[in-house]
Amino acid sequence: MNMIVRNLVGSQDASIRSAAYRTIWRWHFYAGLFCLPFVVVLSLSGAVYLFKPQIDAWLDRPYDHMALNGAPQSLDAQVAAAQAALPDARLTALELRADPADAARVTFITGRRGSEDFAIQRVLVRPDTLEVLAVQDDKYRPSQLASAIHGDLLLGTPGHVLLELAGAWAIVMIVSGLYLWWPRDAKGLAGVAYPRLAEGGRIFWRDLHAVTGLWVSFFALFLLVTALPWTLVWGESFRYVRNIGETMLVHPDWTTGPADAREQRKEQFQQAAPAPSEHAEHHAHHAGAMTATRVGFDRIAPIAAGLGLAEPVMISPPGPEGAAWKVQSRTQNRPLRRTIEFDPASFEQLRETGFATSPLIDRIFGIGVAAHEGQLFGWLNQLLGLLTVIAYLLLVVSSVVLWWRRRPRGALGAPPAFSPEPRLAPFMLSLILALGLFLPTLGLSLLAVLAAETVIRRAFPSASRWLGLRPIGAARQP
Repeated sequence: MNMIVRNLVGSQDASIRSAAYRTIWRWHFYAGLFCLPFVVVLSLSGAVYLFKPQIDAWLDRPYDHMALNGAPQSLDAQVAAAQAALPDARLTALELRADPADAARVTFITGRRGSEDFAIQRVLVRPDTLEVLAVQDDKYRPSQLASAIHGDLLLGTPGHVLLELAGAWAIVMIVSGLYLWWPRDAKGLAGVAYPRLAEGGRIFWRDLHAVTGLWVSFFALFLLVTALPWTLVWGESFRYVRNIGETMLVHPDWTTGPADAREQRKEQFQQAAPAPSEHAEHHAHHAGAMTATRVGFDRIAPIAAGLGLAEPVMISPPGPEGAAWKVQSRTQNRPLRRTIEFDPASFEQLRETGFATSPLIDRIFGIGVAAHEGQLFGWLNQLLGLLTVIAYLLLVVSSVVLWWRRRPRGALGAPPAFSPEPRLAPFMLSLILALGLFLPTLGLSLLAVLAAETVIRRAFPSASRWLGLRPIGAARQP
């Protein structure tokens, strides 16, 4: 009798494990089906942005260490020459260069008051002759274009939502993949910790997929989690919670969607020094203040050079919304970022802000963002990011091959749906609720998928069978 009971219990446990495995396998398939195109785009664009410092430096090499025909003219004169190239633009910053023979990099923001259509323009000026060498729209620089694709697929808000949804499902894909990989009856490490490359066929592709997924899972989850602050729904929710109890609104060092990016550009536009053509309409004392913003770079530059800030270092003149010179490190290694303000008349230091003065939660995410962009610990960080990208692409290729080889004729090839055992339902429900609460876009999409499956099973038997679903009312297969 005891043996019969043990056999029954063991059979029930095996049934529950089988139900869990097949259910999670199906959701892993769904997640991969939706995510893979986005994974390819994000991997390629992320790989470009990963090497932003090197790419930007390589593109700017014609403007560095130039052979001058005479002594460099003053920085104020170089800025004035850049302003003459964009007379209606607002001056935002001059990049501090270590070599005076480098072309001056002067940044402007263009747009109309009351409009949300702003553009960042960079003017490069030859130091000796004040010749304008180039006027560049920032959004067309390769690294910025890669960043825009990586952020919203160049689709604006819909692209942000799609990528947030893809990121949420990618988390499901990785977690469910680890469950499917978990060795149950394995003998040794072959196919578990390293692939059996000599086996060939399905075993080769299965091992390549599973083992690559194992080794990349931690880095992939890290990249997905550290990307959450940039997302629209999760990021805005986090920002709301972050500001609860704060007496003063502190802007985080990242944007959470196109609308937030536009607001930051509008704020930057308002704080920038007005264009000369705008200022001509103002009163005489305002015009005097405007003149003051066009001189002083030669006084502030030596001070800025002695601060030991991480490059690139930007010098911003006083604007109507902030009567102080600002010297700011805009390095991608966010823990090294600092902003120091100086009195516009005496050039005495007024205050310093930066990573060390940010809220704790911002510092935590700032470290994550710096690692995400490959800039936290030098070339090794970039190498890890590149290896993660390569592993991502291997997962895509191997998953497509595995799906193509096993898909039945006339069907999608999704793992057959399985009605969970009663004891499994609470576990699955709790997992779905936990993920749905943490990732709202995932929770809503899960409900949408379940609702769509129910409708298809009821109303479209043929489509139901093509998807691997059992039409409602059909006899249960033994």
